[in-house]
Amino acid sequence: MASRRNFLRNLAAAGGGASFLGLTSPAFAKEAEKQYKRWSQLHPGQAMTDDDFWGWVKESFTVSSSLLNLNNGGVSPQPKVVQDAHIRFYQFCNEAPSYYMWQILDQGREPLRAKLADLAGCLPDEIAINRNSTEGLNSVIFGLNLKPGDEVVLTRQDYPNMINAWKQREKRDGVKLVWLNLQVPIEKEDEIVSQFVSAFTPRTKIVHVTHIINWCGQLLPVKKIAAEAHKRGIEVICDAAHSFAHIDYKIPYLECDYFATSLHKWLCAPFGSGMLYIKKEKIKNVWALLSNNEPDGQDIRKFESLGTRSFASEMAIGNAVDFHNIIGSKRKEERLRYLKDYWVNQVKEMPKVSFNQPRNPSLSCAIANIAIRGMKPQEVSAELFNKHRIHAVAIDWENIHGVRVTPHVYTSTKDLDRLVTAIRELAA
Repeated sequence: MASRRNFLRNLAAAGGGASFLGLTSPAFAKEAEKQYKRWSQLHPGQAMTDDDFWGWVKESFTVSSSLLNLNNGGVSPQPKVVQDAHIRFYQFCNEAPSYYMWQILDQGREPLRAKLADLAGCLPDEIAINRNSTEGLNSVIFGLNLKPGDEVVLTRQDYPNMINAWKQREKRDGVKLVWLNLQVPIEKEDEIVSQFVSAFTPRTKIVHVTHIINWCGQLLPVKKIAAEAHKRGIEVICDAAHSFAHIDYKIPYLECDYFATSLHKWLCAPFGSGMLYIKKEKIKNVWALLSNNEPDGQDIRKFESLGTRSFASEMAIGNAVDFHNIIGSKRKEERLRYLKDYWVNQVKEMPKVSFNQPRNPSLSCAIANIAIRGMKPQEVSAELFNKHRIHAVAIDWENIHGVRVTPHVYTSTKDLDRLVTAIRELAA
């Protein structure tokens, strides 16, 4: 575990052009240090259920006290320290936009890139900062040199924007899409891997793997799939919209060639912030999606030719990384899995209740998908909201039908007791 000295050094490191401590109150910084000193002495199992620490985390957010938000898988709220930094950067820009945006804040992108690379465990020159997973993955999907007849393996359970991007390439360029229809939940990694491998042929050029299926929380073993793909000369694209800053890993561990995520989900960065990773030696193989003087060059920054964008949102990403690091990636994963298990275990034996996420803890984390026999998903979500003021999203996609429930680090067990009470009423 990092020392207190390392923690404070990291806390004070550049948050995208300005220090974290400089953009938050002294009281917050003092309390963050206090909390770190407390939980750094706890056993990991103790930290997972430490009410004082997680109570402090909850108080760091400005979420509604009446509406219980359990759709953090869509967009997560930001802690107040990130909101404050965002506002400060925004106000700063408005003093003289062209000067402060392009000559001051724009210089913070490289420190921010280094901060994200440190969190991701890769080289800064493998990271491009953009707006969301869709943008990052589209950059790869439309930038790859594929020929008519080249095959791409993907699943019916992938995210619609990615499915539509591949269908566009099929229609425009004649690539062949090879579909898997995963019968989730799947409890064994090898079963998942074998389904992907069975779809590979000598003409397969790309396998598109969703790390965590957004509809139900099924985690796919990207590393094992990538190993089999690379044996056959197949490149791997990883849609990590729901896994980055949710589960504890470094991107190189996955052994994928291309990777994109949304930072406004589990990292709790400003809305409309994302990150693209491309393995260093692969960058030259992907054409820039937007205009660039070297669209087929080796510089990852060619994917950042976005014109004028929200510098404030971008710079505040660094503060989100700092807040994430206060908690710690492993501790965060353990807490999120604990919260999912906390409510699921209280209702799983009810006769009318079933789930669409795996029981295997290595194949799921925070996201669960619950179905109640005799009720449509839309009816369940409507009842939860109208009677209990619980916001969760109905899912009707391919073979997945239920209500997705996604707590976050600010969610308390008392909040989830409210959910359990509501489910017991609905499933009685």
